[in-house]
Amino acid sequence: MILLTPELHAALRANDAAARLENFDPVPVVKFFNPVGAATWLATELAEDGDTLRGLADLGFGCPEEGSFSLSELASVRLPFGLGIERDIHFQTGHPLSTWAGWARRTGSISTAETLLRRLARGVNDDEIPPMGG
Repeated sequence: MILLTPELHAALRANDAAARLENFDPVPVVKFFNPVGAATWLATELAEDGDTLRGLADLGFGCPEEGSFSLSELASVRLPFGLGIERDIHFQTGHPLSTWAGWARRTGSISTAETLLRRLARGVNDDEIPPMGG
């Protein structure tokens, strides 16, 4: 699988250029995941070197972190059954990275945060979803 299409590459580079702006809180552009494990990455920016991505990383240990990760390292991962890290071709979000990071930290994973954010976006009135501040 091609991890970055030219369009995704351009959007990530544009965010990298805009990152110098005050209060910059980009929406994730692309989601990568391990198809046989819990690891998930949301990328918001791509550095000029064409390899260093910035965003939110969740390796499946219950503590998602904002930071940098390597596109070439993601591409080099070899998993069972001949699989590798994949790009979620259906990923779309309107939520900025700070919202993703807050929910991912609170729930312990990007995947659980994604489920909650989808439910909230659909207007699900769920008393089991606590407000972010509480």
